[in-house]
Amino acid sequence: MRPDQPAADGYADRMADTPPGSPLPSSPAPTAPSVGEAPRMPLRRLGWRRFLVLAGVVLFIAACAVFMVFTLGQSLGAQALLIGVAAAILPVPVLVACFLWLDRYEPEPLKYLVFCFAWGAFVSTAASLTVNDFAAGRFADWGLPSALTGVLVAPFVEELTKALGPILLLVFRRREWSGITDGLVYCGLSAVGFAMVENILYLGGLGYASGADRYGPATGIQQVISIFILRILLFGFAHPLFTSMTGIGLGIAARTADRRVRVLAPIAGLLLAMMLHGTWNLLPTLTQATGEALIMLYGFLGLMVPVFFGTVGLAVWLRAWEGRLTERTLPDYVRAGWLSPPEVAALSSLGRRHAARSWARRVAGDAGVRAMRGYQSAATRLALLRDGTLRGLDRKPADLERTAREERELLDAISAYRSFFVGRDPQAPTGVWDGSRYHLRFPDGTQRPVAAPDEPVVPIPVVLAPAPPPVGYAPPDWPGLRPAAPWPPGHP
Repeated sequence: MRPDQPAADGYADRMADTPPGSPLPSSPAPTAPSVGEAPRMPLRRLGWRRFLVLAGVVLFIAACAVFMVFTLGQSLGAQALLIGVAAAILPVPVLVACFLWLDRYEPEPLKYLVFCFAWGAFVSTAASLTVNDFAAGRFADWGLPSALTGVLVAPFVEELTKALGPILLLVFRRREWSGITDGLVYCGLSAVGFAMVENILYLGGLGYASGADRYGPATGIQQVISIFILRILLFGFAHPLFTSMTGIGLGIAARTADRRVRVLAPIAGLLLAMMLHGTWNLLPTLTQATGEALIMLYGFLGLMVPVFFGTVGLAVWLRAWEGRLTERTLPDYVRAGWLSPPEVAALSSLGRRHAARSWARRVAGDAGVRAMRGYQSAATRLALLRDGTLRGLDRKPADLERTAREERELLDAISAYRSFFVGRDPQAPTGVWDGSRYHLRFPDGTQRPVAAPDEPVVPIPVVLAPAPPPVGYAPPDWPGLRPAAPWPPGHP
């Protein structure tokens, strides 16, 4: 593959099976670490300030969790609470898996995913329950129907509190956001946590407790099953769908340098989430008030279903776009000699990444697979970092310095991961990539420059010439390319 061309579509199916190349010379291959020494990205030190903030966040979420358990326990009773918890947890793994599937190219840190889920499950529910109960009491005092709480109050407070956790991540950890996909994942997990706890209230209270009190436990279980089918199997997507609107707005704000868009996009997404939520709550209220079941049917089929499939289509497209980002930004590092063309091709789809891991397992065992996963993650983060630089996201000197440091760390990590593969495949051609051409040694002992082919041969076929300065922050006199390097150290 040439540095400025994408790989052909048929490449993925052939990448793991390396075609025969020139035999390795009799001299030792480039030094590679022993199996089991998979490199790791440098970890950020946990200072005392970060420790205090982390401890405060954990204690706050834990306090909200205790409040919710105590409140639900008093309202439902122990038996109804346990039944509600057991039924409400069932769909959670499926919904969480859907959002993790979106996050395959550049998985977010587990701690942030857990934070968003816990925020929605405990903080958002605690605040929403308190505000909704207060509003219902005021409406009752004014002689207004309690159903107005679900239409005029709940959509606003619930969507705001569900989004607040991801908003905090965007404010304090903006560099962890790669775009709209991350917004969908963070806000979606917050909504899943919220829906889980809310379903406990419906399944345990309106389901089991009300039925068991009137007609016995058997009726209570029947009502739990009915509510489970209606609320979870048919309409379980509702809360994640509403909050995904906010996620789209936050994702747009994370990848733009325009300050107006940074402010207006989250506000627009949050307002859209509130309106969808309010409309959803209004449909059953109108149906019950008028006795016209068609209102609910038309609202569901005419509004919610198209919005749902449109959001799913957008999420799938964004997932593919994130994979193609490497093909758009990493060729800069290919031309500078930091990467070789097949490395970029091996990152541009999940099929190619899987094939690269299969190749890594064949040439370096389990440690090679771990190194390949780390390599793919570091390369994706490098592409996102480069894309942010081109978008002008970093303007302050401190941000530019930190970006330069992160770029250097990622390039060093990529070089360390690469050392697990170079020289391990006896079928790979022996050579050097200098940023514009391969310099390959042939079986007759001659060395000749060879242009990059249209299609890559193997994921990582050659060693690289000595690394230049990083692409984004090179000194002014650095040309970006350099003359072809001589045969690398360790090769005759």
